[in-house]
Amino acid sequence: MNKLTNSYRENVTRMDDLLRVGENFDLLKKTLRVGEDEMTLYFIDGFIKDTVMQKLMMHFLSQKGLDFPLRDGDPRSPAERFLSNALPYVETDVTNSVDTMVQMVLSGAALMLGSAFGDEAVIIDARTYPARETGEPEGDKVMRGARDGFVETLIFNTALIRRRIRNPALTMSYLNVGKSSKTDIVICYMNDRADLEYVDKLKKKLVTVDTDALSMGHESLAEVLIKKRWYNPFPKIRYTERPDAAAAQLMEGSVLVICDNSPQIMILPTSIFDFMQETNDFYFPPLTGTYIRVVRHIVFWMTLFLTPTWYLLVMNAAYIPDWLSFIIPTETGRIPILAQLLLTEFIIDGLRMASLNTPSMLSNSLSVVGGLILGDFAVSIGWLIPEVILYMAFVAIANFTQRSYELGYAFKFLRIGLLILTACFNVWGYAGGFILILILLLTNVTVNGTRSYLYPLIPFNGRALKSLFFRVRKDRSPQGGQKGKNS
Repeated sequence: MNKLTNSYRENVTRMDDLLRVGENFDLLKKTLRVGEDEMTLYFIDGFIKDTVMQKLMMHFLSQKGLDFPLRDGDPRSPAERFLSNALPYVETDVTNSVDTMVQMVLSGAALMLGSAFGDEAVIIDARTYPARETGEPEGDKVMRGARDGFVETLIFNTALIRRRIRNPALTMSYLNVGKSSKTDIVICYMNDRADLEYVDKLKKKLVTVDTDALSMGHESLAEVLIKKRWYNPFPKIRYTERPDAAAAQLMEGSVLVICDNSPQIMILPTSIFDFMQETNDFYFPPLTGTYIRVVRHIVFWMTLFLTPTWYLLVMNAAYIPDWLSFIIPTETGRIPILAQLLLTEFIIDGLRMASLNTPSMLSNSLSVVGGLILGDFAVSIGWLIPEVILYMAFVAIANFTQRSYELGYAFKFLRIGLLILTACFNVWGYAGGFILILILLLTNVTVNGTRSYLYPLIPFNGRALKSLFFRVRKDRSPQGGQKGKNS
């Protein structure tokens, strides 16, 4: 291990070179005389609490020296004695590892080298990060309930969870990932409810991650955790920006992965049915919550099968009974119906991307007006027929009944594939596409690699499956949560 020497001057010169003090304007070096001794402080401007450091410096200057008398039987080093006798701050530590010192300074802590400390140094964790307010997440709003949300600062996010769960079993395990980024990661779980074997496996996997930096935060971390199966579009990780939802998942035995610089909290392991749960369900009485949940399931699954099924019926209009004849369009337009459906899929995505890049004061009006003008114009010139506009509008709107963009795009890709197979092979193509979707669901694995993606349907757990579709009262004690799910 790379360590300091017993020479104070050599240690100062070495830290100056490693931190490149002369080349970085925001990396500050402060030298103080404390009696007959000398200390040097290193910290980054903007990451340190100025008032705390100012008070500490004034306190240091009032001391007679850095070396405190050694009492009989006291095995502590000079740095440790100084820490306990003259450093009135909570988060402090003593180390002789140069790598740890550099990492802590670059993370925002202050490093103290002392002429009386020998080959050790003191770390003062008085850091503070720029952070926005913990407001309600834009993409996960509720009609009732809490209005706070996770932010990009790790310690704020852990505090939001601690505020809701005051139980010593709540565990926050710290890790560091990335050779260059040194990104802070926290694995959060309930020690008495989570699958501890899975937690250990997850920790080992994160420790052995071979990556230079987690530049995209949670997404970069997800890509190194998940086995690469590009052909399967179903998402394997559920995210949330709501502390109340994260706390509820912890109480059910889930494991959370909190990544610094990201407001998205990863929930592991996750099945496809978990994506269909929303926070709103639990802020309403059981009957209302159940109705909302059932509607969400039905409407969202319709987004996958509505247009392929309608297109199949149009292709086989001769077999449709008279009472369903109204679904057959009287006009087919100037381009084939399949091309109309695919074109509308791309147009909807184009409008969505345009609305993301439109200034907020104009986005709503431009997206609505743009959609109306394009739709009316396309129908009037014969490119699209009204039925295509109707069904694709339903699909586009119904896609927002759940908040996972990954699952929404997975359904889009499968819907397009099912349309193409139906167009090529008629009924057999539709049936083959349906079977292919089932195969993708059955062969998809969760992050831990053992739990079924279709749990609690496979393996069957009637009570857990019932709770996914029916909102039950929350005053009952938990029944093992993920422990049962992973067994």
